[in-house]
Formats: sequence, C-alpha cells, structure tokens
Amino acid sequence: MKKIVFVLLVLGFSLVTFGQEQEKETPKWTKKGHLALLFSQNAFENWAQGGQDALAGNLKINYDINYKEGKNDWITKFFVGYGLTHIDNVTKKSEDIFEVNSIYGRNINELWKYSFYANFKTQFTPGYDYTTSPFTKISNAFAPAFLSAGPGIFYKKSDDFYMNFAPVTSKIVIVTDPDLNALGLYGVKPGESIRYELGMNYQLFFRIKLMENVSLENMLNLFSNYLDNPQNIDVDNKFSLHMKVNKYLSAGLTIHTLYDDNTFPGTQISEVFGLEFGLDF
Repeated sequence: MKKIVFVLLVLGFSLVTFGQEQEKETPKWTKKGHLALLFSQNAFENWAQGGQDALAGNLKINYDINYKEGKNDWITKFFVGYGLTHIDNVTKKSEDIFEVNSIYGRNINELWKYSFYANFKTQFTPGYDYTTSPFTKISNAFAPAFLSAGPGIFYKKSDDFYMNFAPVTSKIVIVTDPDLNALGLYGVKPGESIRYELGMNYQLFFRIKLMENVSLENMLNLFSNYLDNPQNIDVDNKFSLHMKVNKYLSAGLTIHTLYDDNTFPGTQISEVFGLEFGLDF
C-alpha cells in the first residue's frame, strides 16, 4: 500500500511539474489538475443495533493538458485512482484505475474539426472476487488493458463541453496475466493475450459549475464492435461532483458506470463518497 501511494503521489507531482514547464516554454499549453485524498470511517463499540468497523481511503488524480495553436487543438486527460477498504481485518481494493484519453483536432470551422482519438486504460494491482474462499483473482495490471484509437469528427464548444465521433476505431483488449489467459476472460480466447475489435466510438464530455464552489463533471464513452454483436454497446461513464469548502477541504462524489458484456453480463457500478483533502493545480 505504501509503495502504491508513493507511486501515485510521484505521478501527480510529476504531472504538475510537466504542466508548469510546458507553460513556461510556450503559452500555447494550458493545464488543470486536482489531487485528492478521500477518507471515510465507521467505528462501533458496544453498539446495541449492531455495526461493522470500516476504514476506507482513496487517492485520485485528475489532470488535463491542452494545446491550442491556429487550427490545431489537442486535449489530453489523465485519470488515476486507487482505493482500499479495511473491514473485519481484511483489506480489499475499492478502486483501481489508470487512464489516458487524448483527442487531436484540426479545424474545419470554429466548432467542428477533423480528429484523431486515442485512449488507454488499465489498473495497478490484482483484483479479486471477494465472495469466494479463498479469494479468486479476476484481474491484474495489463489484465485487462484497453487501447483504442481512430479518426473521426470533433465538436468543441469549449474546454468544458465537447464530443467526438470516431466511426472506424480499432480497439485492442490485452490480458497479459497467464492465470487469466488460461480462463479466456474479457473476450480474449484461452491461451491468447490479445483480442482485436473494430467499431464505432462516441465520446461526450461536459463540466458544469452548479453554484459557487460546487461543480460536476461527466465523461461518457460508447463503443460498438462491428465484428461481434454490434448491438451490445460498451458503456463507460465517469461522473464526479466536487463541493469545495476551502482551499484544501471539500466533499467528493464519484460514480463510475460500466457495461461490457465481454467482462460481465450486466451493469457494473462503483461509487465513492467522502471527505476530501484536495489540491487544485
């Protein structure tokens, strides 16, 4: 745990330094980031109604690096998150994500652009099915990992609202863990480590300031695989609500919704809400 937190903190501060250096070198680069530590705790002693002690912590880094010059417009977003929950002397992972999302646009007119989209996402550590005894490993770093890229059309009203449609997107599903390879998880055939998909990707992003010190942000990704059940559209939606108290203290809510029938035959939902010690940079 200490090693993971150290790596995430180093990554966060490295991104800050990178953004600052780019801004000094050329004002065409802009950057915005948020680093947060979320905590929640339940504690009971002689509590007649019953209860279960629990301690949870999440580290999150959201960072944007944008470039704009003439007809060129390039948006890159980093999402990093890791969380643990400790219940009944058992520590379980509650969140684990590393994602980079990038769109390059070349102006057609003021709002519309030709584009090229790329996305990469994976996780840091093994994940387990905690309903089994012993726990069963179901994921790992680069197991799975997803790499998508393709040309398209980009509509951008501002840095706070844009959408991208990529009708010919290549998607590679990677499973490098030999234990998971043998099981044929995530749509990858048993014994293989890569699955290729060709389809359509649609992305929508918006950020809204609801009131003073309260804002929400949403990133939606849809993908339809032309080669296998195109009617089963993969959904990846990240919603976050940020309620700022002062420079360092706020409350945060994150809801991550996934649907991918190659991973799980149903909707997956992850929700994190707690007191947040954060830093905007």
